[in-house]
Formats: sequence, structure tokens, C-alpha cells
Amino acid sequence: MTALPAPRPQSPAGQHPAGTGGRLRALDGLRLLAALMVALYHFGGRGGDVSRAWGVSPRELFPGAAPWFAYGPLGVQFFFVISGFVICMSAWGRPLRAFLASRVARLYPAYWVAVVLVTVVFALPTVVWKTVSPSDFLANLTMLQQPMGAERVLGVCWTLWAEMRFYVLFALCVVLPGGGRRRTLVFCAVWSVAAVVADASGNELLRVALMPEYAPFFVGGIGLYLVHRDRRDLLGWGVAALGWLMGQHYAVAGLWHAPDPKFFSYREPVVIIALVTVAFLLVALVAVGRLDWMDWQWLTVAGALTYPFYLVHEHLGWVVIHTLHRRLDLPAWPVFAAALLLMAGLAWLIHRLVERPFGPRLRRALDRPAG
Repeated sequence: MTALPAPRPQSPAGQHPAGTGGRLRALDGLRLLAALMVALYHFGGRGGDVSRAWGVSPRELFPGAAPWFAYGPLGVQFFFVISGFVICMSAWGRPLRAFLASRVARLYPAYWVAVVLVTVVFALPTVVWKTVSPSDFLANLTMLQQPMGAERVLGVCWTLWAEMRFYVLFALCVVLPGGGRRRTLVFCAVWSVAAVVADASGNELLRVALMPEYAPFFVGGIGLYLVHRDRRDLLGWGVAALGWLMGQHYAVAGLWHAPDPKFFSYREPVVIIALVTVAFLLVALVAVGRLDWMDWQWLTVAGALTYPFYLVHEHLGWVVIHTLHRRLDLPAWPVFAAALLLMAGLAWLIHRLVERPFGPRLRRALDRPAG
């Protein structure tokens, strides 16, 4: 077992100098890695609409890679660990109004554009996928379409529904009462136990509210942020370890199945556990400063593009694949790369034309005191 890194000599309390401010570019790199995992899955690690885009199952086009692409859904759990870290960091010492304003301004502008883009493109007569009804389109603008029972425009929006529930829980239980380490630790402990109880109870309302299958990843990320503030924080390490132990269980339960030829691929439990472990370890390395050397400017750009890329890549990527591979008869691997690059370019446009000009304005408007 690798020993924990020793505290840096600059701080007798064991605190990391960047723990209270500064951009952690390594986290941007980890966001990019998680997004690419999900994109590889959506383009080559599953059947259904992806096979419709390619014309055949990706297993036939990418026989060696497709079984590995099938592990891409774990990028979502990776995102949740990062989110727990980042949300705790961004909320630390901030009032409730500022926290909520920053979350709304971060999530909604790019999301609205992605919903409109996918709806319009899917409505084109030359596109083989169909758009949603006008009523469901309007419901999707709220980001609450899943609990409302409306058809989703974006396949990935279910993860945003999980993020929103996390934000609400964290805002009510930590930010609103005043924040701080003690409240954060209590929140992590209570949520972890309550999530398990909700799972055991079979009560669907409790399960929806407490998210037992995703709570450990958010909790683990929060624990790692506490470690980032003070790497000698044994309770922070304990929270992170609890999140990992619970998280690997729910990841295996959600993604493993017995070998069956009817399924696209078979995911080995050991590989699932290993990928969850790597996700926690990478964020832990950021927490203790071991990835501070990744201070490259392009990672900031990559981190900024990750969210719009995540929103648009799936459905619009299928359209690109269908057009280039089936209609223009281009080879599969170049089309795969072109789809990723074109979606990254579209993400850059959304970031530059929407997020950068309108996000700060929306945040200031929401954070303005009433009266």
C-alpha cells in the first residue's frame, strides 16, 4: 500500500496553499477525461441508436475497442466525484444566494442552447431521429423533465437531474445553515446513512430524493475537498474512503450483468471496481497537490468546453456519424474522430457565444439583492 504523502512544510497545519483559492487545472483535465469516457461509450460502446447511426453494431466496426468503450458510463460516476469536490469548494464561505446564482448561471445557458439545437436538428426531414413534442420541448427547458415524465431531448440530462438534487441537498443542509467543516462532515455522514436506508426501504420517493446509487460519489468528492484544505484531516479521508467503498458497490450493481449474448457487451466487476478506484485516486492526487504540475493553460480551455461538449455530443454526434459514414461512406475510425472533433468545435462556439457573455450576466442578475 502506498503511503499518504507527507504534509508540505509551508503549513504546520498541513493545509494545502491552494485549498482556499486558485484554479486547479488538473481537475479540468479530469473533467475532460470523464467526458471522453462518456463520448466513447455513446459513439462506440452500446447498441440501439448508435447502431442506427453507424448502420451496424459498433461491435462489428470496432471489435477490439467496443468492449472497452462499454465501460464509458463510469465517466458519469467520475463526474460526480469531481462535482462533490468542486461544489464544496465553490460554496465554501459563500452565502446561499451567491451559491444558487452561480449554479443556475453555470448550468442553464449552455443547456438551453443544447436543447434548442438538438430539437431543431432532429426536426429536419433528412434526419432519421425524431424530435419531441412541443409540450415536452418546453418541459425540457426547466431541466425537470425527468420527474415530470416528459420525453427527454438530451439523453445525458438524467445526470443533470442528479446534480440538481445534490445541489439542493447541499444548499439546504450545508450552505443555508452557514457552512463550515463540521456541518459538511455531518451532512456527509447523515446523507450516506440515509441513502442506504432509502435503498433498503424500497420507498421510491426516498430513493429519488436521496439517490443511494450516486450519493457515495458526491460524498467522496466532498471528503476529498476537505483533504485538499487540510491533508491531515482524518475525517475527510474517512469520508472519501466511505464514498469509495459504497460507490464501487453501487457501480457494480448498476453496470454488471451475468454474461448474456443478448447484451452489447459484458463488463467485468473487477474492471468496474478498478475504474471507480482510479477515479477516486485521481481526484485524491489533486486534493493533496500531486497533480499541481499539470498547470497548463489549455486545460482551463478544455475544462470550460467539457460541459457544452457533454450536452451536445451524443445526439448531434450521431447525426454526424450517420451523415459521414452512411451517406458519404467514409471509414469508421476517421468518422469517429471527426465526430469528436466537430462536437468539440461546437462546444467551443457555445462557450464563446453563450456561456462567456451570458453566464456572468445571469449570475449577477440572480445575485442582486431584492429591493
